[in-house]
Parts: sequence; C-alpha cells; structure tokens
Amino acid sequence: MREEKIRLAAGWLKNSKHTAAFTGAGISVESGVPPFRGENGLWNKYDPMVLEIDRFRADPTGSWKIIREIFYDYFRDARPNRAHEVLALMEQRGFLSAVITQNIDNLHQEAGSRKVYEYHGNARELICTRCGQIYDPVKIGLDHLPPRCPRDKEVLKPNFIFFGEPIPEEAAAMASHEAATAEIFLVIGSTGEVMPACMVPRMAKQRGATIIEINPEETLFTHHITDLHLKGKAGDVLNRLAVELFNGTDDASM
Repeated sequence: MREEKIRLAAGWLKNSKHTAAFTGAGISVESGVPPFRGENGLWNKYDPMVLEIDRFRADPTGSWKIIREIFYDYFRDARPNRAHEVLALMEQRGFLSAVITQNIDNLHQEAGSRKVYEYHGNARELICTRCGQIYDPVKIGLDHLPPRCPRDKEVLKPNFIFFGEPIPEEAAAMASHEAATAEIFLVIGSTGEVMPACMVPRMAKQRGATIIEINPEETLFTHHITDLHLKGKAGDVLNRLAVELFNGTDDASM
C-alpha cells in the first residue's frame, strides 16, 4: 500500500505546475537536531520561557546561557539529511517552487535549496537589538555572554523569533503567497501544533491545494486537511519519491 501511495504522490507531483513544501522539526530530527515538543523534546528539559522576549531583555546573560546550550551546542554539528537533499534536488529539477520552514537550523540552505522562507528566522545569524546589524555567531564567538555588537556594544540575540515577537513580514507574505498559489502542498515533519505557522498548510487547503503529508505518525493535519498521508521518516519517504520522480534513480548527485 505504501508503494502505491508513493507512486500516486509522484504522479501528482509530476503533473503539478506549482508545488511548495512546508517543513517542521521532524525533518531535522534525522540530522540529530532534537525536537522541541513530544518525547525527548527540548521543552521537557528546559523552560520554554527562556525564549520569551521580555525575559531575554530583562536578563540577557541568563537567557543566553540556555540559548547557547540549546541552539549552539545541540545544533552545531547537524548536517543536512536525505530529506533536505531531495527537496533541494526537487527544486533544481523544477518539481518544487519553494520551501517554507518552521526550522531555524539552516539545513535546507546547506543542502542546496535556494528559495527558502524561514517562518521563524535562523539560528545561524545574530542580530543587534539596537542597530539591526547581522553577524555570524562563529565570528563573534559565544565564550563571553551575552555577545555584543562590535559597532554599538548592544546585546546580540539569535535572529529567530522569540515568544512575543512577530513573524518576519517577508517570510509571512511569501508563505501566504505559496499557500495561495500551490497546486500541491507538501507538509513534512510538522505536527500542526505551533501557531500561527500551522495556519499556512490550512490556508493552502482552503485555496484548493492538494495536501501530501509526510510524517511517521498522525498529526493535527492528518484528519482535517491531508489528502494523502505518506507514513514514515522524511528521509525514507522522500528518497522513495526521488526514485519515482527522477527516472528510477535515487542518486541525489544526478
């Protein structure tokens, strides 16, 4: 049954004039990035309010100690996995218009995806809370906390969205555009629990897109908007789709 669903999904993708992908934490778990929620989730170990913007402003040093451990120790050695690679290849070969991601790990870009809309920002950048200048955390260094802007000595924060901050305007606008124009909308590794990001696939469904969900278990999307659920790990399922899409080869270098 799963192979039949793979072939069905591949057929839909081949015939689609506009396909977008929406990815969540589940796609990066196979790269060694722990999820935030669920079993073995980071929020079982840490207080999520460490990412509350007012708390960060009040105690940047205390917040940064936890932020460094979560986002720069845990994420540091993560590399793109097969799922990221296949999505990049799909874009290169014209099967995918863009990736909208909830993730902040930069793995889609490292895999070769060019059109990536980061709904929650990116941990691989630091931003000055005063002047808005962007810095590379590797060049700035995180030995002394909180890191500070070389220009005005103000505190730097990771360039991703904290609780209490708005979604970046460009990412929100482009995500809405993709949801409004996609014929096929791939939902990969997202459970549908995080607002307002979870509304993007729902918007795509409302605008008439066919929803293909790739997740190992059922989610809040499965029985509400999903048209076809390909059950399994993102890397395994996307690798099988690659075989069907790319003339029977699973060689991502071709």
